[in-house]
Amino acid sequence: MNDSHLTLNANPIVAALQKPSAQFTKADIIDYIVRNDIRMVNFMYPGGDGKLKTLNFVINDLAYLDTILTCGERVDGSSLFSFIQAGSSDLYVLPRYTTAFVDPFAEIPTVTMLCSYFDKDGHPLESSPEHTLHKAAEAFRQVTGMQFQAMGELEYYVISDDEGVFPATDQRGYHESAPYAKANEFRTRCMQYIAQAGGQIKYGHSEVGNFTLDGINYEQNEIEFLPVDVEQAADQLMLAKWIIRNLAYELGYDVTFAPKITTGKAGSGLHIHMRMLKDGQNQMLAEGGVLSESARRMIAGMMDLAPAITAFGNKNPTSYFRLVPHQEAPTNVCWGDRNRSVLVRVPLGWAADVNMAALANPQDASLTADLLPITSQKQTVEMRSPDGSADLYQLLAGLCVACRHGFEMDNALELADRTYVNVNIHAAENADRLSTLAQLPDSCVASADCLERQRAVFEEHGVFAPAMIDGIIAQLRAFDDKTLRRNIENHPEEVMKLVTQYFHCG
Repeated sequence: MNDSHLTLNANPIVAALQKPSAQFTKADIIDYIVRNDIRMVNFMYPGGDGKLKTLNFVINDLAYLDTILTCGERVDGSSLFSFIQAGSSDLYVLPRYTTAFVDPFAEIPTVTMLCSYFDKDGHPLESSPEHTLHKAAEAFRQVTGMQFQAMGELEYYVISDDEGVFPATDQRGYHESAPYAKANEFRTRCMQYIAQAGGQIKYGHSEVGNFTLDGINYEQNEIEFLPVDVEQAADQLMLAKWIIRNLAYELGYDVTFAPKITTGKAGSGLHIHMRMLKDGQNQMLAEGGVLSESARRMIAGMMDLAPAITAFGNKNPTSYFRLVPHQEAPTNVCWGDRNRSVLVRVPLGWAADVNMAALANPQDASLTADLLPITSQKQTVEMRSPDGSADLYQLLAGLCVACRHGFEMDNALELADRTYVNVNIHAAENADRLSTLAQLPDSCVASADCLERQRAVFEEHGVFAPAMIDGIIAQLRAFDDKTLRRNIENHPEEVMKLVTQYFHCG
């Protein structure tokens, strides 16, 4: 990483230390705190509800600062996770220095770090969210010899009083500009804060969903990230949700990542893009710009485990009011190219050997053919079923397991061929093709049943602890929603009660 990149880095700690965050040491953190008159340190860590928890420390002296950075602190695990018993609930939380950032909301200068959990014997907690994801990434690397990367498309609604001027067109908000899109400035401030906290952002924009109801404006937005190591991807999505909520609270907005907030309007998903690297090179494309065998194996693994993955990515009953036919959200287990009716989509990947920049800018003689981007580096595949109720670490661990599973299946390539579609499967003329495809679960209870049937794959290589799987299944079955969607989908007032109950999920 060159000096100019470090100087321009949005994270002020990176810019000050002139060192990428991946190389931060304890001495670096102490040095930054001392030189910049930082008065507090916060530890943050995910709880069983999928939200970040916070522990605050006032810095009394250097010895105390060194102690907390070295030894961490005790927390009550039984209050954080349902699967931990009160009789043996003490856990340690230890900060990961590479995640350090300056809290953009704190009035008192504060450095915040994400933490990992350790048990009473000083070992990583087997069933903790971040360690489960770490084990999944390691198992993928050991089986495939490749590195697993991911990034998310974080969709959310911004809710504010309707001003009655420059009204947006209902359900036509995609990439809208101000003044018809009202939350653009809020979104760009969120993006800046996320970048300061280490998030690698690709872009942001307004999304399809927008409507006015009883004098309240609902506007859908999206922030999309760049592919990074899967563990970092989970961390930055967690911090992004925390930042968006905090800034909304500060400015008097409400926000929701809920999968469905009213009937007849666009729901919010959390699409996950994935790719595999070997020696720094993307392995998703083969000669001629076609999907590689490795990519097709990866997709086959997701096709096989897709029903169970909803247990990690669709965590409350409103998730299954989004996963209904004839919407852009998927309902069947299939994949295709640039096809938004499928579960796994292969998006455009700049595979055409054309210098588009030169065509758009004929006056610029510097745009020669040898400046064409390495197009194969951009190709990903996109899982479209998850939503904002997801437990991010469980979800990304589950996807990592599924993609590894494709390399362990004897029939992976045959399954990939059998589940490929190149048509809109919800069109009437394609009913015969639709009938051959497996369906995603239609409730939390059905999702739990799918996880129960396929749990052995997730427990292989020691990735998901059995206690964690047991806890997820029990949590999902407790919703008792097996027939809920059928019972109330034609009763808007009952749907709205449900939406209100799970409005601030994930």
